[in-house]
Amino acid sequence: MISKIEEYCLKNISNHNFNCIAVGVIDFESKEFETIQITSEDHYEDVELYFDLASMTKPLTFGVAYLAHPEIFDQNMHLLLTHRSGLPRWGRLSKSSWKEQILSYEISESETVYSDFGALRLQLEIEKKTGTPLYDISSTFWDKKVKHWTDLELEVSPITGRRNRKLISGEVHDDNAYIIGEKISHAGLFASIEGVCKTLLNLDNQLDLLKTIGVDHEGRYCFGWDTVEDPEKTLAGAGASKNTFGHLGFTGTSMWIDPEAKKGHVILTNETQGYWYDRLKLNKLRREIGSLNLNNSR
Repeated sequence: MISKIEEYCLKNISNHNFNCIAVGVIDFESKEFETIQITSEDHYEDVELYFDLASMTKPLTFGVAYLAHPEIFDQNMHLLLTHRSGLPRWGRLSKSSWKEQILSYEISESETVYSDFGALRLQLEIEKKTGTPLYDISSTFWDKKVKHWTDLELEVSPITGRRNRKLISGEVHDDNAYIIGEKISHAGLFASIEGVCKTLLNLDNQLDLLKTIGVDHEGRYCFGWDTVEDPEKTLAGAGASKNTFGHLGFTGTSMWIDPEAKKGHVILTNETQGYWYDRLKLNKLRREIGSLNLNNSR
């Protein structure tokens, strides 16, 4: 099932900004998955790498909380969940006052504007409603190989860039998440490819992921997950149905699930190790891997 994808990655890794890539393909009908991990660095050979998931953290935290406890989500929380809350996209936050800053914004229905601040506000609202840390709710459904970056110990992570002239490895790439240093919802999770695949299967087995997300949705975001707006251009790959859902991560990660085909794929890379502003080759790879997975399954 994954041999064509492996062949494609081996052929093309030298042409990309990343030097590590892991791919998983999931069959939700048979509840099976296959993975590959490829690197051009000798010291990463035969090591299970933990990648910075970046914004894939969002659906794996508050997206999971919605699946587990949809009854707690009021109108404002639904606006936050679908990035229509009117909160700013992003801005600098401090460790001492980030909560006060995030809580200072008024929630008001808006057009869709993808927002890290909205993600953080939703975490605070969930924790206020439940009296429970968001990570305590969501991590119940994660595989053991999905971890917050502050919980990493001996795990090996590829370099994702530089901060203060030092290489970033095993620390979250996102500056706000790094400065805050807490378990927050917009970024911070690390995982191996096996960990993500097993987690997605867990979510389907325990929380009916495929029957809940993406089906007959309105708007771009569905309960914390991104969806396919244009099947002809989607990064999920040619052949993805209109109900396909998933999420991207800034570090060069992505996951997509087609509930009609009952197939999914996960891509983890360290795309940002050198620079982040050229995504043309990465997006071509995302589309190609998605197409290979979907077309190989039909």
